[in-house]
Amino acid sequence: MTEMLDIFVAEKRYGARQILRDLRLTLRTGEIVALIGASGCGKSTLLSIVAGLDRHYRGQIVLNGLPVQGISADIGFIFQEPRLFPWLSVAQNIAFSKGPGVAEDPLVTELLAEVGLTGYGGALPKQLSGGQAQRVAIARGLYTRPKVLLLDEPFSAVDAFTRIKLQQLLERVAHEHGLTVLLVTHDIDEALFLADRVVLLDNTAGPVRTQFDVDLHRPRKRSDAAGGPLKAAVLQQLETAHAI
Repeated sequence: MTEMLDIFVAEKRYGARQILRDLRLTLRTGEIVALIGASGCGKSTLLSIVAGLDRHYRGQIVLNGLPVQGISADIGFIFQEPRLFPWLSVAQNIAFSKGPGVAEDPLVTELLAEVGLTGYGGALPKQLSGGQAQRVAIARGLYTRPKVLLLDEPFSAVDAFTRIKLQQLLERVAHEHGLTVLLVTHDIDEALFLADRVVLLDNTAGPVRTQFDVDLHRPRKRSDAAGGPLKAAVLQQLETAHAI
């Protein structure tokens, strides 16, 4: 695989507080990387930096060989909450990057079908369940045809069954679109189900503490015993890092 995303954050501060330092991470094309670590270790901050939403740091983000300067259509971002505009229809929310007045778009129809919401284009967010709203958020994240998709604990606000279905959806669309994915999660089972690599950040504003290659066949089964030793190793490192 070729390198798609190269991340270097020499330092990120909020006032006197150091959030990240000496962090280097490279993602290959089509790779799914799960980012884990203690609360406050800088995972969400790192996503904001990669997305171009936070430019107050020392370092550089390189996408497909070119430095990232601000927000890029090549980088999609899906937040913990769907963050849909309540006064816009589902279709308008998905195509918002083209302008709030877009009503009909063949790409929106295609994406709605991909996320299992065919026929919901005219619905308002208040008419959706939490899982449906997050499916809309995924479709919106895919609308610009990004090369990289960033996700910040995207399924933590839904019930366990919906979470499983959304994880399966993300795995499928990521591979169908050839996306490079950086996912922040506190759920080890989610990380091992989705990721090709699990990256543990240091607990004290530090660099990458350790990484685990997830060499499990796809499609993966949650009941697969082969993942047991790997999960134990990840949990042991989390305990050592005082992240749990």
